[in-house]
Amino acid sequence: MMPDRLRTRLRLMLPYAAFVLLALALGGVLSISARAVQAKQQPAVRPAPTAQPTLLLDSTASSTVNGEARAAKATATPTADLAQRPPIPALPTGRSIFAAGVAARGVAEAAGTQAAQANADAANGDVEIARTALRSPLAMPPAAALSAATASEAAAQPTEVDIWSILPTLTPTPPAAGPAPIAQLLTELLPDAAQPAPDAALAPAPAESAQNAEEQPLPAAMPAAHNWEPTPDGVARTAQVPILMYHYLSTPPADANIYRQDLSVSPELFAAHLDAMLDNGYTAISLDQLLAHLTQGAELPVKPVVITFDDGYRDNYENAFPLLRQRNMTATFFVVTDFVDGQLPDYFTWDMLREMAAGGMSIESHGRNHVSLRGKDDDYLVWQALGSTETIEHELGVRPRFVSYPAGEYDDNTINIFRSANYWAGLTTVQGATHSSEDLFRLTRVRVRGTTTPEELLRLLALDW
Repeated sequence: MMPDRLRTRLRLMLPYAAFVLLALALGGVLSISARAVQAKQQPAVRPAPTAQPTLLLDSTASSTVNGEARAAKATATPTADLAQRPPIPALPTGRSIFAAGVAARGVAEAAGTQAAQANADAANGDVEIARTALRSPLAMPPAAALSAATASEAAAQPTEVDIWSILPTLTPTPPAAGPAPIAQLLTELLPDAAQPAPDAALAPAPAESAQNAEEQPLPAAMPAAHNWEPTPDGVARTAQVPILMYHYLSTPPADANIYRQDLSVSPELFAAHLDAMLDNGYTAISLDQLLAHLTQGAELPVKPVVITFDDGYRDNYENAFPLLRQRNMTATFFVVTDFVDGQLPDYFTWDMLREMAAGGMSIESHGRNHVSLRGKDDDYLVWQALGSTETIEHELGVRPRFVSYPAGEYDDNTINIFRSANYWAGLTTVQGATHSSEDLFRLTRVRVRGTTTPEELLRLLALDW
């Protein structure tokens, strides 16, 4: 017999224990029910392994993953730190990532979600495609070269990718420390760049030049564009060779601002300038000839002069080119490649430049978009140097070797990057006519204004400065 006290305690505890057991049972039932409802409402999601960015030609490709044919379509939103990176225009021409701002032939860059059955080998293939695109700037690999990873199911939402993350870091190295890294990259990207392009590659069958000028052939002694290497012979030299700097070659409109008026030389005045130079024994030479003299001691005429035009205005083709051809004279035209690509009405077209190159004129770089190069980081300068280089070479068949700094603004880093990109010299807006073989990236020039008379031009040419 249990004592009355113990019996009383058990009678009081039984309802409490029953309540606890009932609560536990009810909680378990509710939990199972909730999971069942959630499973019905949400389809199973396969885990997605991390994958490298995939390059897709025409944003659609088909291949086989684990023996099953699938089609993949992916979109990408290139992103960049706008404070540090240049804008990325969508150009319709087939050039490399440096020239067009995106990978070759408008390749889309995507980081698609990989399904569980996509093995690690397929994911690793993405990196190799990116490397292939960089090594072949003017042609994409065939569709068969796309990795099996491109056939996995693409993400439902576009994935943001920083396209700059796949580019190599290019830090210029002083010449004494070994080959320039950008030059090495260019050798890999453009293996045929070191070979001089045949004359026929400059332009097929040039059309009639503006104003149907009576043209004469260039002298046989005129060297083809950049078909040599300015290897220094170890002798330090200076040379007094005026490099004239023109801009507009037309009469400015009545409402032109002071800058347009100052930089505009009328066709009649330009013709008078050329005649005054010829009558006084001056010979127009190319920048190649000047550099050959400074680096290797090549002979120059008695009174050499270099004629240059900045910015690439269309009136240079319409007015300057015929007048130069009529007098058997050459000149160098520095072009802004994005302006030509964008078909801006006041600037050259590539057909015009092809005709001018075939007619003995030199076409060189004035950057991509006429933005100051001073104080810019390496990535931006590489974008400017390689972009303009590849665009001009792609369009004209001749690799540019001279840069005119936009607005005359540059710094030591600008020089390092362009030198590493296999440019030979740089032209400033600093007034002067004496050049040194020790400072080829700071060549001075003589500014020609709309008010410069033939007599004033001859005085400037004769100055010792």
